[in-house]
Amino acid sequence: MKTKRNISLILVLMCTVLAVSAITVNAEETDASGNASVGVFNKYVFRGYELSAGSIVVQPSAGISYKGFSASFWGNIDSEENPTQNYVPDRPDERSFNETDLTLSYTYAIDKVSLTGGYIYYGTKYATETEELFLTVGYDTLLSPTLSVYRDITEYPGTYVNIAVAHSLSLVKKITIDLGASAGYFLGDNEYWNTYERSTGDYTGDKYKAFHDGMVKAGLTVPLAENISVQPVAQYWFPLSGKAKKTIDGSAYNINGKLDDTVVAGVNITLSF
Repeated sequence: MKTKRNISLILVLMCTVLAVSAITVNAEETDASGNASVGVFNKYVFRGYELSAGSIVVQPSAGISYKGFSASFWGNIDSEENPTQNYVPDRPDERSFNETDLTLSYTYAIDKVSLTGGYIYYGTKYATETEELFLTVGYDTLLSPTLSVYRDITEYPGTYVNIAVAHSLSLVKKITIDLGASAGYFLGDNEYWNTYERSTGDYTGDKYKAFHDGMVKAGLTVPLAENISVQPVAQYWFPLSGKAKKTIDGSAYNINGKLDDTVVAGVNITLSF
């Protein structure tokens, strides 16, 4: 399995290099675009799971797009890894660059409907590296609704479905207030996702499936220059069902840990080109 993951990573890197080369050569003649950003936050939360605590996380990212094709990188640097109910650090009490995600995708638009399909490689130090395929359907109307389906294809077979909405309101001098919300449902389908049973004192129960995580957020986009903006943001994450926050005799019902109410706050600085 490790060999397959290494091959997949090499293919992703090769495709990324080719995409960057194509965009660099043709940037003046095409609709190529890109962005680079860095975010600083009090916590890292992914699909409701709290993956840092008591530290600061720095999250660099970069992406390029050309005629519907996109390639992007995202990373997480934890200033001091501390355990949470969902997270066992690989380097406790130390700084760690503990996640690198690479995404390749293609978007096709039909009038107001956009269809995006793609691949994500999750290079995580605190868990086994894994891969997902995803499909997102978006509609260009009020609240910009999207429906996304993610399917893990290697280490943690399961399906995650997310519905999201977002809306921006103009304030003054091109400053906008940005609002959003999302809700997720998870369905595990191999033995890794067996739930905790009191009768056995172990994870031998039915596979975990539940309305999983909810999130609401508010932020501002403040232009600093023509292509540079700063975006302070706050997010509130919460479990969507009793199963998502359930514990039995002190053990989480879900093997990845229970979800808690969590607030994430920080700021992004973004360069678009």
